[in-house]
Amino acid sequence: MPRWLNVLAIFLPIAAALEIAHSHYQAAWATPTWIFLASVAAIIPAAGWMGHATEHLGARLGEGIGGLLNATFGNAAELIIAGMALLEASRNADRAAAMHEIVKASLTGSIIGNVLLVFGLAVLVGGLRFQQQSFNATAGRVGSTLMMLATIALLLPALFAYMLPADQAHLSDISLEYSVLMLVVYGLSLLFSLITHRGYYQGQKAVGEEHEREAHWSVTKSLLVLLGATVCVGLLAEFMIGSVHEASHNLGLSDVFVGVIVVAIVGNAAEHSTAIIMAWRNRMDLALAIAVGSSIQIALFVAPALVLFSHAVGPRMNLVFSMPEMVAVFVCVWVISQIAVDGESNWLEGVLMLSVYIMLGLLFFYLPGGQPAPAP
Repeated sequence: MPRWLNVLAIFLPIAAALEIAHSHYQAAWATPTWIFLASVAAIIPAAGWMGHATEHLGARLGEGIGGLLNATFGNAAELIIAGMALLEASRNADRAAAMHEIVKASLTGSIIGNVLLVFGLAVLVGGLRFQQQSFNATAGRVGSTLMMLATIALLLPALFAYMLPADQAHLSDISLEYSVLMLVVYGLSLLFSLITHRGYYQGQKAVGEEHEREAHWSVTKSLLVLLGATVCVGLLAEFMIGSVHEASHNLGLSDVFVGVIVVAIVGNAAEHSTAIIMAWRNRMDLALAIAVGSSIQIALFVAPALVLFSHAVGPRMNLVFSMPEMVAVFVCVWVISQIAVDGESNWLEGVLMLSVYIMLGLLFFYLPGGQPAPAP
């Protein structure tokens, strides 16, 4: 993570002070909009610390495990934010639909953000330093195929909702069963990448790797930083979720745009920095493992885990995403499948991915809130 982003840590106490003033003293100046903005700013360095700590933990364990660790704890921010939203839905039934919409939008935003924004920036930055960069094509194809599976798992429940909109009971059952299947597939993908075919994910030596080795943190320091950053993200996520609805209204933004773009970018702060740094050092296998692996983890682990969590706390969330969200995920999967097919990248491909992300961002910006799944 760039060191200058640590300046944003000043918003940690500011966000806490605003939340206390608003919740306990009803201070007029502590508005939900200021709470939301301060929380967003503070989560960025906290998520970056999580990613930085996991990078040090995985430094000697190979590109596959290092990328998995970084993606897992980088995604902890999204998981915590979404979990807080589901808890808010369980406490306030009137806001359940809005919270479920924000959760689904943030999942969509994380998937497309990690691939198109994070990996797009990584490819662009790395391509500006190296004329051509390479990564394992088989690993790239496996990743894009797993993403396609996730897209199918989002498409079929929406198709069921279109054909039988009144059958909410079976729709909930389908979402639950698909979630279990996706978790099983994700577990098998870890078996593939970490044990049976780990050679595809080993990667190459980094440019200037000897300097990296000297700067490695101890395991104790990495774990302490990771624990502290996770606690900070959890608190800030609760502040942000409690103020997001009113803040988005005051800012003139829809809940969908806030979820797909704002919350997703904030939650992906760790991957933003680490994947780009790895691409700059010509470690494209690790950059790919972080960015695309993170999207796979969101789609095949975080989304189904949240469905199971919603069944525990209520009300139940299904896997029916809106038509724009499904189209965005499909476009994202198609783009990464084209980029990954030859195992090589250049700066122009990074520009193309970023262009697609900007187009999708503009689409969600102009869409009104609450885009439902298609209905007859």
